[in-house]
Amino acid sequence: MPARTSAIPTLAFMSIADTAAPALATPLTKDDLLNDYRLAWESRHASLAGRKEVFMGKAKFGIFGDGKEVPQLAMARAFQNGDFRAGYYRDQTFMVAIGQLTWQQYFAQLYANPDVEAEPATGGRAMNGHFATRLLDDDGNFLPQTNTKNSSADISPTAGQMPRLLGMAYASKLYRQNPALQPFTEFSVNGNEVAFGTIGNASTSEGMFFEALNAAGVLQVPMLMSVWDDHYGISVPAEYQTTKQSISEILMGLQREGEGQPGFEIFVVKGWDYAGLVDTYQKAAAVCRAQHVPVLIHVTELTQPQGHSTSGSHERYKSKDRLSWEEAHDCLHKLREWLLSEGHASEGELDAIEKDAAAAIKTARTAAWSAFFDPIKAERDEAVALLDKLLFDTGTENKLHELVDQLKSNPTPIRADIVRTMRRVLRHVRTEKRSAGRRAVQRHLEQLLAENADRYNSFLYSQSEQAIGNIEEVKPRYAADAPVVDAREVLQACFDANFQRDPSIFAIGEDVGKIGDVNQAFAGLQDKFGELRVTDTGIRECTIVGQGIGAALRGLRPITEIQYLDYLLYAVQILSDDLACLQYRTKGGQKAPLIVRTRGHRLEGIWHSGSPMGMILHSLRGMHVCVPRDMTQAAGFYNTLLRSDEPALVIECLNGYRLKERIPANVGEFTLPLGQPEILLEGSDITVVTYGSMCRIVLDAARQLAEVGISVEVIDVQTLLPFDTQHVIADSLRKTSRVVFADEDVPGGATAFMLQQVLDEQEAYRFLDSQPRCLAAQPHRPAYSSDGDYFSKPNAEDVFDTVYELMSEVNPERFPDIY
Repeated sequence: MPARTSAIPTLAFMSIADTAAPALATPLTKDDLLNDYRLAWESRHASLAGRKEVFMGKAKFGIFGDGKEVPQLAMARAFQNGDFRAGYYRDQTFMVAIGQLTWQQYFAQLYANPDVEAEPATGGRAMNGHFATRLLDDDGNFLPQTNTKNSSADISPTAGQMPRLLGMAYASKLYRQNPALQPFTEFSVNGNEVAFGTIGNASTSEGMFFEALNAAGVLQVPMLMSVWDDHYGISVPAEYQTTKQSISEILMGLQREGEGQPGFEIFVVKGWDYAGLVDTYQKAAAVCRAQHVPVLIHVTELTQPQGHSTSGSHERYKSKDRLSWEEAHDCLHKLREWLLSEGHASEGELDAIEKDAAAAIKTARTAAWSAFFDPIKAERDEAVALLDKLLFDTGTENKLHELVDQLKSNPTPIRADIVRTMRRVLRHVRTEKRSAGRRAVQRHLEQLLAENADRYNSFLYSQSEQAIGNIEEVKPRYAADAPVVDAREVLQACFDANFQRDPSIFAIGEDVGKIGDVNQAFAGLQDKFGELRVTDTGIRECTIVGQGIGAALRGLRPITEIQYLDYLLYAVQILSDDLACLQYRTKGGQKAPLIVRTRGHRLEGIWHSGSPMGMILHSLRGMHVCVPRDMTQAAGFYNTLLRSDEPALVIECLNGYRLKERIPANVGEFTLPLGQPEILLEGSDITVVTYGSMCRIVLDAARQLAEVGISVEVIDVQTLLPFDTQHVIADSLRKTSRVVFADEDVPGGATAFMLQQVLDEQEAYRFLDSQPRCLAAQPHRPAYSSDGDYFSKPNAEDVFDTVYELMSEVNPERFPDIY
């Protein structure tokens, strides 16, 4: 194994622009230059102070942007109103430079202040360095995006910003090239908006980075990607991260051959060269904005003066030579040298700016701590007063005073300390006579729990007027001569009607365009609506979804197709880490109403008949999960979702497209409410709860069971998230007192989820006279062939035997053992 070195690789590949210019090509005044110097030093002092706050115990963790200040200032000068950012946790200088972050807000996030007025990016829900602008008003409606500078909400997983970045750039292409979108002036001005991305050099090793860059080159979208290269990924140097230790070298094949040709423009510039950086970003943004050419800017020779984060020191893994080199090439020191050598400032002016910068950060830090901690102290004092009265009323001062005194004397209490103490005190006085003091403590505890639920548990789903629950149900209407057609034609008619109704709707995915998807639900729609609205993509599930997320953030209504449910695994990480938690992690500040369309359950073989619902339910909370049994139900869900502002996954039945269904007369208007099961067959002896393709199998079994005298009530849950909001299943169990949960997932998957929802959440265990049963598939992928399907997944005979066995336990004489 080669020894680790700390040398800076020499870049053989040259940028298309000469970024080593000795002076600025873009005219800046002395005030501009000195303001940048001030801001750079404010950012450095913020990083230094942030690290100290963590070590003092005032924050739990810190990750900072020191060493990256100068290139971020240059990027900010190219960033215009309407532009979007998708970056990572080093971008504090940039966010302040574009006017979307104050230093007090920066420290508020470090302290996890849950007040969105103090910490508007995440309301204290994300650790520091996770930036976002609030794209929604207080009612959950989009604010105008073209008169402000915008940042999508950051996530921690490295390169996770890339799929969303692609989508935000793609939105500009649609806004420019689709004339029907010209009236959407609050979201775009002729598609002139650039999507700026940032990433660390080590994270370019992630597959999402390469996938997104390739897609951007294919699509030719205005995506400007900056790589902050400090030669390390935590402790691991570039020789273990990147071929040739240079991301720009290995991507040189993306460089376009000339204007009007497909590909990228690639620039390489040193991260301490202020003049070269400003010129590079101006040139790069100009070509990106005007020509919709994607751009990669590789910013080299950066440093990280405090190491990766507060988790450890970089002295553990960097050599003395490397540390000396970093000190000499610190971008702030280099900026000072350049300002002096070019005669832009004197030593005294720069010294004064550095001193003032330190003072400004101290003021912001002090104000942020006071804004965070003073309300907590007030809450603590109010709780202590109530507890003291309770102890006096109940005569338990001697027994409980130590518990209350610990809270009273704690110099830095948190809200959990307050609630924990109140709960423990109430536990201790549970046998005492109820008093006014006790009731006051109980009421105050309830108030605190409600307030903290809003602080930490709200906005998993939309709370706007367009939330799913607010969409009015419209029943399907059928003409007397309603045509009976292949089920896929119902979906085709639904999509056709919605595309005519709303020009912001578009669909993308593998084989969606020219052939109308592999099951023909989009057949003919590309010819009718054009390639911009019904679009083929490459095989790249992760960025298909990301393309939708970014476009939805910018006011469009994408439907992104994953060809088979089995392939959703490629996209689950970004759906979970980015889309599902978006409203939550911004506390209602951003939304992306993306519909992910796919097809699953039984068909053929290991990778074309999956039903991994447990994985989906556990990883995608924050999205709705629809599991329609047929294409008419699916159409109703699409109509509902396209009128809502929430993200959802719709899983159609793979084996249902050629079954016959009637087309509703209002196929584009009828809506199906989410969270409301449907009773498909009424019965009195036992309830079977299922969904999707299993509905037909369970109904078949129910007819066979009726022949032997067993009356089965069959319920289709229709959606798993939300799940039975009206407690339809509990009402059924009140009648039948027995239940089987059946599906095609592995044991312990969605059947276990349904059981928990009904018996625990709905408290339907009270109505049971027999053990609840779960009927699932085998604990392996389904085998190929009809026999493989029969012996891998539940069939009508399995359902029959499971139900019959339960009834045999109840009445063995009437239902003697079969086997």
